Amino acid sequence: MSETSVLFDLPGPRARIRNRIIAIAFGLVLIVVTSYVIKILAANGQFESDKWSPFLDRFTWTTYLLPGLKGTLVAASISIVFALILGAVLGIGRLSDHRWVRWISGAFVEFFRSIPVLILMIFAYQAFAQYGVFPSGQLALAAVVVGLTLYNGSVIAEILRAGIHSLPKGQTEAAVSMGMRKGQMMRLVLLPQAITSMLPALVSQMVVALKDSALGYQIGYVELIRSGQQSASYYRNFFAALVVVGVIMIVINFALSSFATWLEKRLRTGRAGGRPPIAPLDTDLIDGAPGIDDVMDFTGKRPD
Repeated sequence: MSETSVLFDLPGPRARIRNRIIAIAFGLVLIVVTSYVIKILAANGQFESDKWSPFLDRFTWTTYLLPGLKGTLVAASISIVFALILGAVLGIGRLSDHRWVRWISGAFVEFFRSIPVLILMIFAYQAFAQYGVFPSGQLALAAVVVGLTLYNGSVIAEILRAGIHSLPKGQTEAAVSMGMRKGQMMRLVLLPQAITSMLPALVSQMVVALKDSALGYQIGYVELIRSGQQSASYYRNFFAALVVVGVIMIVINFALSSFATWLEKRLRTGRAGGRPPIAPLDTDLIDGAPGIDDVMDFTGKRPD
């Protein structure tokens, strides 16, 4: 009897041989293509020391890369914080019991989720410049933050809504049976449990916000990609500059993903000693929730 998997049937002997052949063929093609690209780059002098030596000079980092990195981190950090706040408000609004609140929240989410981030940045930049909302030196940063916040906040709202809907209905029913109001149920029961399941998707959206901050170069914002291009124009080493910028972005995103993985494990396992991450609920602290002394029997009298 052949073994089966939960998701699919395990391949038989012929299928395993065919899969190995395909994998080997793909690996050989990848090696050939990579070797060809490396050969072309070497023939054009992209691996010569003078292309890479500027990145060993302090001037390159203090003049170009570090200011650009600072701009990327500032724009991404501010927009992520605002996007989390906006996403929480819109996500909870889409779960509201009031129809008009759900309609407004849903329209906001669908509208800004459908517009490209670059268009939001350009529109915000032109609007802020025309009406003098921000000083000229902060126009680009404000436009980048607004564009990233509106788009990522709308996506986070959908992540929040999906995370809460993924919880068992018994959680909501238990909270309602205890007399909790909608806000208490969301704050004390649903959100703490949904955060763990939402965390990978939230981190993925944070990575998207970090990478999309590079679109700010279109409106003159000084970020890592723009600084890398300026450095490449000065030293005439575009390939080396893009490789270094790419490595920096990979390191930042890897650090963010690693932190999210650690935080997710922390939330799942709780603190040291195996204690749960969420303390047991004390109904006496909940305004309006009935305690054991308030329970009435079928005769309408309090139990002794």
